[in-house]
Amino acid sequence: MHLTVYCASSRDLPLRYTFAATRLGDAIARHGHTLVYGGGATGLMGTVARAVHQGGGRVVGIIPEALKAREGVAYDACDELIVTDTMAERKRLMFTRADAFLVLPGGIGTLEEFFEVLTLRVLGYHDKPIVLVSTDGFYRDLVAFLDRLEREGFVRAGDQTRFLIVEDPEEALVAVEALVEPPS
Repeated sequence: MHLTVYCASSRDLPLRYTFAATRLGDAIARHGHTLVYGGGATGLMGTVARAVHQGGGRVVGIIPEALKAREGVAYDACDELIVTDTMAERKRLMFTRADAFLVLPGGIGTLEEFFEVLTLRVLGYHDKPIVLVSTDGFYRDLVAFLDRLEREGFVRAGDQTRFLIVEDPEEALVAVEALVEPPS
């Protein structure tokens, strides 16, 4: 299975998030899946990719040329490093390569990616699982805001059931494996 992981590239994050990214990468490798991600070497992005490799797994990084050109940003050890012209092309390839989406803690870019795949799922463009890994309750306030949107009529009832929320990275993988049909 190809798992697209969205997460922070920021440096110097609290260790609980780094630990969760390491556990997710280790679990991806142990379960025999392939990591598809933004190709970064820093932050949670680099942590999850290195953990997949340390566990003997496969890593596909997809990074725009403008980011790769910055020294130390790209994870050059990827088994496959795809360099795109634009961010839009990067996101499209991460989407098409995915059998499921896992969202670790992250900033504005991570949220934008989550909302894009959620919107596409709500609109019926895909039915791939989306799992928020809410380490230490990271996404609790976001979910509360989405509840408010639903209560006040900005979001249709049931749209939040189109993604799962878990606290544990291993639980995220178990949930995805239960939802993705193996290829025939």
